[in-house]
Amino acid sequence: MIPEPDILIVGGGLGGVAAALAACRAGRTVVLTEETDWIGGQLTSQAVPPDEHPWVEEFGTTASYRKLRESIRDYYRQWYPLRSEASSLPRLNPGAGRVSKLCHEPRVALAAMEGMLAPHLASGRLTLLTEYRAVAAGSDNDVITSVTLENLRDGERTTLHARYVIDATETGELLELGGVEHAVGAESRAEFGEPHAPEEAQPLNQQGITVCFALSHHEGENHVIERPVDYDFWRSYQPDFWPGPLLGFLAPDPRSLEAVPRTFVPNPEIDPLAVNADQSADAGDKELWGFRRILARKLHRPGAFDSDITLVNWPLNDYWLKPLIGGGEQTSAQALAEARQLSLSVLYWLQTEAPREDGGTGFPGLRLRPDITGTADGLAKAPYVRESRRIKAVTTVTEQDVAIDVVGPYGRTKYRDSVGVGNYRIDLHPSTGGDNYIDIGSVPFEIPLGALVPRRVRNLLPAGKNIGTTHITNGCYRLHPVEWNIGEVAGALAAHCVSEGVEPHQVQAEDKRFEEFARLLDRDGVQRHWPDVRGY
Repeated sequence: MIPEPDILIVGGGLGGVAAALAACRAGRTVVLTEETDWIGGQLTSQAVPPDEHPWVEEFGTTASYRKLRESIRDYYRQWYPLRSEASSLPRLNPGAGRVSKLCHEPRVALAAMEGMLAPHLASGRLTLLTEYRAVAAGSDNDVITSVTLENLRDGERTTLHARYVIDATETGELLELGGVEHAVGAESRAEFGEPHAPEEAQPLNQQGITVCFALSHHEGENHVIERPVDYDFWRSYQPDFWPGPLLGFLAPDPRSLEAVPRTFVPNPEIDPLAVNADQSADAGDKELWGFRRILARKLHRPGAFDSDITLVNWPLNDYWLKPLIGGGEQTSAQALAEARQLSLSVLYWLQTEAPREDGGTGFPGLRLRPDITGTADGLAKAPYVRESRRIKAVTTVTEQDVAIDVVGPYGRTKYRDSVGVGNYRIDLHPSTGGDNYIDIGSVPFEIPLGALVPRRVRNLLPAGKNIGTTHITNGCYRLHPVEWNIGEVAGALAAHCVSEGVEPHQVQAEDKRFEEFARLLDRDGVQRHWPDVRGY
């Protein structure tokens, strides 16, 4: 029998895990659910190495996020045959990828997070339910009264009651199920006056999703997969705003939209210790093999690995033909199925038709790595979802709060109720509304508590991409360390409200109550303000 907790957290991604840790740390009982059999969301089931700001090693994250990062590094130091020069590096980048200073395999992040949750599971404060999905929610008098969960293994349903409910799902599902006011897709320009918003609201205009997969390369071997069912479609598909076929190495530069060729050379000979991952200086996305490499063979003793492993999350396999959210269950299912076919088609094209630097075509030695993704078919367990339903919040973060061309490189909106910080460019991928990249320089920003508080509902909190941002600002608030920060604050706030007998609206609105809560965040290492740093 599942115990009824103080706090129910639906969704076991980064925000959900961080929320559970914070709530358990505060002594509250928690039930944490997850649709897949892996906690960790973006880092694990979606197989996306972390996208982080350039100061991540010094400041700009919570203490618990730093602990997660160091736990990942320690795992490699303890168990992998690293070269001595690599093992001794305080800032070890196991994959030597260019997207992040810490590129790594999904399973290592999973092990680190399971270790962080282990004492709370052992104490009984935490109950973890994997392969469970929320299917219904009850509400009364602005309170979520119950959530019904379905066991995806046997179909059995269980209804739980909790004093606080945290929506840490990837798409903000509880907002829909619980009747919580929310936005989806693009807001109109008139609503918030955002320069890059469309004239009319476009609910079905959402960033594309990506079904990621991992590859190694073994020259002289043949690992060509069966020709995907939809390969002919994807092989001939060329978007109006693309400089050539989608299955090709020519793609727009996200920042300038100029056509730029990408290179693809498996297992380059460059020493991975020479790689410098700094997106503020170089986005790193022009050399595809090294962009999201998650294991670098040359960091290890000779012969330990016969190939690097790289993660395919590239312009080639972003999917945007149908929206994942708001078009109905059938449309969502079709979007996911077509996104999976796109990724398989990218792999087949790489194996059979992609141009090689030596003048040949195809890389038949590319091997899909289901052992890395933990799946039978080799694709990630879940799609990388960049955009969620978003609560109608007490505070909405808009483009004018974070865009460099509005506030200047040193400007930013400062909030009296700041509960965290983050930084990333406003990075919108091509969308289901037909938009090309919208990639705008942004400033290091604060996370206002008001963006985590729904305008009406009193006991539901968001813990991820479902906070009070817009379609535009979601583009910089959606990345790994920010989602973790948001989740940690949501869990801490729910626990604080249970302990003190107050509600989130009171904590946000009343200075004295907020100051009391802020002291708890400060004690736990949640950075709430930036030093004097410049945006990019």
